[in-house]
Amino acid sequence: MIVLGIESSCDETSVALVKDGRKILANVVASSLKIHSRHGGVIPEIASRLQLESIGEVFSEAVKLAKIKKEQIDLVAATSGPGLPGSLLVGMSFAKALALSLDKPFLGVNHIHSHIYANLLCHQDIRLPCVALVVSGGHTTLFHIKDFTKIKILGQTLDDACGEAFDKVARIMGMGYPGGPLIEKIARNADKHKIKFACGGNNAGLDFSFSGIKTAVLYYLKNKKSSVKLKADLAASFQDSVIKVLVKKSLLACKRYRINNFLLGGGVVANGHLRQQFSEGTKNNGINCFFPSISLCMDNAAMVAGLAGYLYKRGARSSLNLNIEFN
Repeated sequence: MIVLGIESSCDETSVALVKDGRKILANVVASSLKIHSRHGGVIPEIASRLQLESIGEVFSEAVKLAKIKKEQIDLVAATSGPGLPGSLLVGMSFAKALALSLDKPFLGVNHIHSHIYANLLCHQDIRLPCVALVVSGGHTTLFHIKDFTKIKILGQTLDDACGEAFDKVARIMGMGYPGGPLIEKIARNADKHKIKFACGGNNAGLDFSFSGIKTAVLYYLKNKKSSVKLKADLAASFQDSVIKVLVKKSLLACKRYRINNFLLGGGVVANGHLRQQFSEGTKNNGINCFFPSISLCMDNAAMVAGLAGYLYKRGARSSLNLNIEFN
């Protein structure tokens, strides 16, 4: 079964073709990140306008790379939400029109669930049920997954998403956008124990909170003379404090539900310190930990196509009247 997937929930425009839910035939991503970097963040109107301009070309390139004919596509899928309304409409509208023109079924899938499924494109030995954590610029959510038709939220951020906190702290420190890679870069050889930060969510529950540590960074910098070392130690201390809470809550969820399989997904999972801390923490607790490849941590259509194929085989269907879900 060949599934064509489209991802357009934020600033990327991606089209992919995946065979039998696991084999990536093509995965083309067009990003407008450089343009948004000039503005210090994603501008929704600019993102959707650029997606309208590029989606046709991205589609043609993906089909060419997959070395198939359009008629060989068995299912057309697109991210239906959550995401930016204008951006979601671009991808959904293109997917529906394509499905109609090819007389193929259409399926809308959840963007966050797709990030978790990205692991199945990289690892053949994953066993369900599992606990999963999605950490991105818009979401920080813990899930219990019996299978991908039965997903339950265990905990989530009560305010800022983790990636959003990285971006805001980078801005406070006078750095650019996106903030996550910049903070990781200057934190590499710095002292992560230099500054003690209390990160919200240090309780018995499974919810997170990152607005407090963001404010703590702001007040720490007040009346202090900035220096390269100060910024580096601050970045390292902030990063380590946030990641420790992510690891702690994830291990707690695995323990409560007596599950030893753990999956991660989302853009923040590309962070090297996060991957190291989760690898060590899960290993020390006898838990099997899985990450997607770095490229599949980012928004991409391969994860959309993969999940759509999985769901379609289990009876999932969408009408061409399906609306976007942007919350």
